[in-house]
Amino acid sequence: MTPKKSAPAPLTGLFDPSTPPGGYAWWYADGLSRDGDFAFTLIAFIGSVFSPYYAWSGRRDPYNHCAINLALYGPRGARWAMTERGRGDLKADETSLTIGPSSLSWDGQTLTIDIAEYGMPVPAPVRGQIRLRPRAVNPKVFQIDSAGAHTWRPIAPTADVELRFTAPGLRWNGEAYFDTNRGQAPLEEAFRYWDWSRIQAKDGRSAILYNTVERSGTERALSLLFRPDGTYETFDPPPKAVLAPTPIFRVQRTTRAGNGTSVRLGRTLEDAPFYSRSVIESDLLGEPAAGVHESFDGDRLALGLVKMMLPFRMPRRVIQA
Repeated sequence: MTPKKSAPAPLTGLFDPSTPPGGYAWWYADGLSRDGDFAFTLIAFIGSVFSPYYAWSGRRDPYNHCAINLALYGPRGARWAMTERGRGDLKADETSLTIGPSSLSWDGQTLTIDIAEYGMPVPAPVRGQIRLRPRAVNPKVFQIDSAGAHTWRPIAPTADVELRFTAPGLRWNGEAYFDTNRGQAPLEEAFRYWDWSRIQAKDGRSAILYNTVERSGTERALSLLFRPDGTYETFDPPPKAVLAPTPIFRVQRTTRAGNGTSVRLGRTLEDAPFYSRSVIESDLLGEPAAGVHESFDGDRLALGLVKMMLPFRMPRRVIQA
């Protein structure tokens, strides 16, 4: 392993909205409750990569295709919201991002996420607040494709989170993660497939695996171990491990495990035609530890039929700028 310094650093320009035509920017957070019963994921998009409206428009104006996607998971099911909005609903500066009635803001220590959305496809209010406090901040930006057109920054590999919602009524604390991705071209044009996962150990260490297969067939793998103080090490990617496909849409799920480690697939949180999100448990850090796994199928997202299915879960509402 090669030690890399990644001491806590100020988050300047966190919500820089600069996005070229055809490109995208997103900010992602997830969290698991300490008892393992509850979870959330949030993605704030400029140039929403999964938006059929952005694709049908020719991707000329990413600022006219923004959205906040929130998913809340629990023993009684999930609440899911993602309404696409236009230029008139977007405000961004160095420390805050507002899309419609919801926002993300950074005060130097805490990321506060205020949500006021309606769930789909069954309309129901989704209202509450998430407060995420990074234990350390990583300044490093990683290239995830050969051309350098797509980048990823794991801003807070480990964080503490408080979730307080009135609709639905939820209150829990746990551990969380926060990152950002940017690209200069559509995701499905660059990648046939990628998978990403993070594993959080009880001692505060976090292992992150990011594996991509480009359109050219080139495979890239990032394997990172973050310590609680924000320093990180790179390590040789373990061998591939094939997980069971998702039960409904049969999306492939692979990750990496080996050298005596194992990985176990837990609850499937999202089973979409081109995308999956799951809870996993791995021995990658030397002991069983829970985490989140995602996989993306670029071939499926590129299909016209799939894009026609998406508006049922992703309505679009636009006010004039």
